[in-house]
Amino acid sequence: MPADDLPDALPDALPDDLPDALPETFHVTTDEQLRAVSSLTRHRIMAVLRFEPATITQIAERVGLAKGSSSYHVRLLERAGLVKVVRTRKVRGVTERYYAMAARSIELPDPGEGGPDVLMRHAVADLEASPADGARHVRMAHLRLTEEQFAQLGARLEALADEYRALSDPSLPDASLVFALFHPTSSERTEGDAR
Repeated sequence: MPADDLPDALPDALPDDLPDALPETFHVTTDEQLRAVSSLTRHRIMAVLRFEPATITQIAERVGLAKGSSSYHVRLLERAGLVKVVRTRKVRGVTERYYAMAARSIELPDPGEGGPDVLMRHAVADLEASPADGARHVRMAHLRLTEEQFAQLGARLEALADEYRALSDPSLPDASLVFALFHPTSSERTEGDAR
């Protein structure tokens, strides 16, 4: 399940001053990595690191955490390989570490039938936490499509997300895009399961 640019879900763009050697995609494959990305708090920390490196103090301020909690969550992400220290500097005798994402995008495993979709859960949590008076565009459409139309629509949605990701400017306010194109459980199957 690609997680390239869902709602601050799993970061997809990093600043130009980071090493060019960053891998394009980090594939979540271990239980430790999956636990790390399953936390809404850690998801929000990764969102902070999406466009620019940040210190523990900066992360804590942006996410609204105590510095100790921020440090704990960043250590778990670092141990799982999802974030890494990209630079350090001395401030009054203390080494300040700047963390960034370990790759330009993160891909989660498919949750499987009936499994929890971590990405969509984070997206809904972020949507529900967004300002009620803020601008949003939320819509659900029920469609009947051929397999070819389904594939075409999926490709168009991904291309549109990629187009706007390329326009992202770290100096502008955050905006999140989430889409899910899927075949729901058929009503025939649901009725059969209920019997």
